[in-house]
Amino acid sequence: MVFANPLYLFLLLLLIPAIAWYIFKQKKAQAALQVSTTQPFDKLPRSWKFYLRHFLFFLRMVVIASIIIVLARPQSTDSWENQTREGVDIVVTLDISTSMLARDFKPDRIQAAKDVAAQFITGRPNDNIGLVIFAGESFTMCPMTTDHAALLNLLREVNPGMIEDMTAIGDGLATAINRIKDGPAKSKTIILLTDGTNNAGDISPLTAAEIAKQFGIRVYTIGVGTQGMAEYPVQTPYGVMYEKAEVKIDETTLRQIAAETDGKYFRATNKSVLKDIFQEIDKLEKTKLSVKEYSRREENYMPWALLAFILLGAEILLRNTVLRNIP
Repeated sequence: MVFANPLYLFLLLLLIPAIAWYIFKQKKAQAALQVSTTQPFDKLPRSWKFYLRHFLFFLRMVVIASIIIVLARPQSTDSWENQTREGVDIVVTLDISTSMLARDFKPDRIQAAKDVAAQFITGRPNDNIGLVIFAGESFTMCPMTTDHAALLNLLREVNPGMIEDMTAIGDGLATAINRIKDGPAKSKTIILLTDGTNNAGDISPLTAAEIAKQFGIRVYTIGVGTQGMAEYPVQTPYGVMYEKAEVKIDETTLRQIAAETDGKYFRATNKSVLKDIFQEIDKLEKTKLSVKEYSRREENYMPWALLAFILLGAEILLRNTVLRNIP
């Protein structure tokens, strides 16, 4: 047995002065009669109550000791279970081209993607998760890690303009593959999110998909953008202005990437749909269980609490009935 709050056990030392005070009080609590000798009274019969004259004080001390033990929270460590969690390796690959500032999502595509990705990361504490960003080139923002607090801090700093503009989907996917292929988990997943078509980079998206398949990496692709027209940022002599333009996403290529790697393609037309997509991916990529032995603690304070309650009731009952007056 162990205690969750062992420092409370030091309160048991308070019983020592309490007992000393009781003994001191007992010397003055008895009625006295001055006689030359008490020898004639030595053989007088004594009531059974005489032998119980200290019983009430004993009950009170046991009640206090039991309450202190309850506060210390005794726990048993005798039970053992076989359970541990084997995380999934995941790389979130995020398009940060200027078009991700389009306002068909609130407040814009990039911020909506970051918010939903952050919720996804927070909900998977056992996984190794990394972050790759791409536009005209690709860059590893955060290698795979279980330090999700650091990962989320880096995710918050991601914004368009950090790297050369354009959309190199193939390079972004290749960089993610390079990061995840040697990961320790058996299950490896890439979530690739983009709002455009491949128009830059040295590796074609389908070539990168074939490489992912060879390493057994599943790729989920997400096309981000409403149907029809959206407000896109345009640089003018007067600063950034927003103009309506047609949303163009290479869904055919994104579907082929997902199909080639046994993944799935999704189309996110608003932030709510994007959130639902990440929730579906979360269900598809469940953390797997393996075996590890560990000790599970169980709370054992209830018997002590019950003992304190029963003895306190007994003391109150006896003090007001049979032991009300002890000769």
